Amino acid sequence: MLVEVAYARPDKQQIVPVRVPEGTTMLEAVRRSGIEKIFPEVEPEKIAMGVFGKVVKDPATHELRDGDRVELYRPLRIDPKQARLNRARKKA
Repeated sequence: MLVEVAYARPDKQQIVPVRVPEGTTMLEAVRRSGIEKIFPEVEPEKIAMGVFGKVVKDPATHELRDGDRVELYRPLRIDPKQARLNRARKKA
């Protein structure tokens, strides 16, 4: 199967195609991709992951399908509600 592993920072984005056997989990695919060599801050065992925008609670057991894109999510710096409130206060 062919899957992709994607990660993005404000200054750099990367999508890594990875060939994996059927039954490969999200966590295994991320490890095989070598994405942590490109982005040293990525810790596969700790980072939040999803498939096509849907967060997966347990990447170590979620099996991928051919064509899936594993997305790695950075932690939020600020709560989105708080960011909107801050912007609204600036306009007022």
